[in-house]
Amino acid sequence: MRGYKEYFKGKKITIMGLGLLGKGLGDARFLAEYGAQLTITDRKTREQLASSVALLKKYKNIKFVLGKHEFEDFENCDFVLKAQGVPLDSPYIAHARMHHIPIRMDDELFVEFAPNVTIIGVTGTRGKTTTATLVHHILKVAKRRTHLAGNIRGVATLELLKKIKTGDIVVLELSSWQLQGFHDAKISPHIAVFTNFMDDHMNYYPSRKEYFFDKSAIYKYQKKGDITILGEQVAKKVLQRISAQIIPSKNDIPKSWKIPLPGEHNRENVALAVAVARALTIPLPLIKKGVESFKAVEGRLELLRTYKGIKIYNDNNSTTPEATIAALKAFESKVKGQKSNVILIMGGADKGLDMKPLIRMLPKYTKEIILLPGTGSEKLKAKNYNLKPVFAKDLKDAVSKALAVAKKGDIILFSPTFASFGLFVNEYDRNDQFVKIIKGLK
Repeated sequence: MRGYKEYFKGKKITIMGLGLLGKGLGDARFLAEYGAQLTITDRKTREQLASSVALLKKYKNIKFVLGKHEFEDFENCDFVLKAQGVPLDSPYIAHARMHHIPIRMDDELFVEFAPNVTIIGVTGTRGKTTTATLVHHILKVAKRRTHLAGNIRGVATLELLKKIKTGDIVVLELSSWQLQGFHDAKISPHIAVFTNFMDDHMNYYPSRKEYFFDKSAIYKYQKKGDITILGEQVAKKVLQRISAQIIPSKNDIPKSWKIPLPGEHNRENVALAVAVARALTIPLPLIKKGVESFKAVEGRLELLRTYKGIKIYNDNNSTTPEATIAALKAFESKVKGQKSNVILIMGGADKGLDMKPLIRMLPKYTKEIILLPGTGSEKLKAKNYNLKPVFAKDLKDAVSKALAVAKKGDIILFSPTFASFGLFVNEYDRNDQFVKIIKGLK
């Protein structure tokens, strides 16, 4: 196998998308260190990207084209490294293809050059972060050399090439956008985990068909001896399309196990992680130890604190109706006829998803609804669903209004349902603002 150091040296690479989350920055830093000639282009301005640009200033082999894209940068290069989320119909990517320029993405490029390691890929509309992180945690408990990357905040996958060794296990959380690169490279992980499939990103994809196609790269190019592990919800949809060994996940976790994550959806995530661990021949006592010592991932039904007898949960990453439904069901009273004690903070930018299933259950599963500003919230207001929510001017105001009606024993659940665009820089900014507000309560 060719070495990545020799391969990248002297290559002319156009990086499309630098961003502020660390992945684009890490990839650029890695490629610059190994002698690639980089053109970094982003629609954001130099001022907007100041923090990322500042960290790359020392590299003389980087040219910045910011605040715009130029077609010429997509024709005079060895390949384009595309960031996730670049529009499907990007004229610049089409221009590169027309000039026979390869389109690459960081995760599949990493897989190509990773030497003799086991790649576990986890995708799905919901649950992929919790499942991937739990698999990684179980492997650490079992003393296996393992790394977690992909759609993980602040982690640049290419930089892992400097750390991995033969025999390591790399767990990649893979969004549909990241899996576009796997289609181009015609590769799939050695162990593919597909948690579930629901409507999402309908403001990006023309239809569910295109969305599912991107997801399908998780198993589509697997080889003999590879393994696919399927969640129950998605199993029937993809069983006939897979040539690898199939292990349908069974929600058969022993009742004696103390699962630290609330909700039936989290039991399903645990079942998937356990199936992966079993496929890797991890002894059951170590799997149990890993499961029982696991803590909720940031922004996924994460208990931030108990404030004056009120439990406050951060479910920031729930950006679909189904995700918020799962969160609300996690706190459903087991006492028949008992009213909900959940004050729900939700709202944000519309993603074009069907809200009716969530709307129907909100009166039963919530004590109060606090709505953040956004196009999605405005749509709920315009439809007049008789929800009688309380409208907040911003996140701090929403927390204040929630605390005003909460009593000891109640739950404040921040589960937005919608995207973060408009009110926040991005999803992580929304998460960080909420955490800061809650931790700052006196």
